[in-house]
Amino acid sequence: MKGYDYVEKMVYWMVGVLKINKKYSALLTAIIMTLALDTTMTFAMTTINSGWTAEFLQRFLKGWTIGFAVALPTSLLVIPLARMIVKRLTFG
Repeated sequence: MKGYDYVEKMVYWMVGVLKINKKYSALLTAIIMTLALDTTMTFAMTTINSGWTAEFLQRFLKGWTIGFAVALPTSLLVIPLARMIVKRLTFG
């Protein structure tokens, strides 16, 4: 897939440059998931509710900040719970 070549190279570069202790993997996972989901949802909801206005960026950043502040602690609580539920529901 040609479209992902740039992203893949960027990720490999970041992994080569940034090495973080494994004990922070749960926090790092939650941060990455929160950034991706919060940015996507905030963009979608700001666009739907406000449209492309002169105040779009200001509203987006305000919504993103509030969303991130709520979503990160939620992710830190939900991800381990989801892993536990999946572990109990699956076999093999």
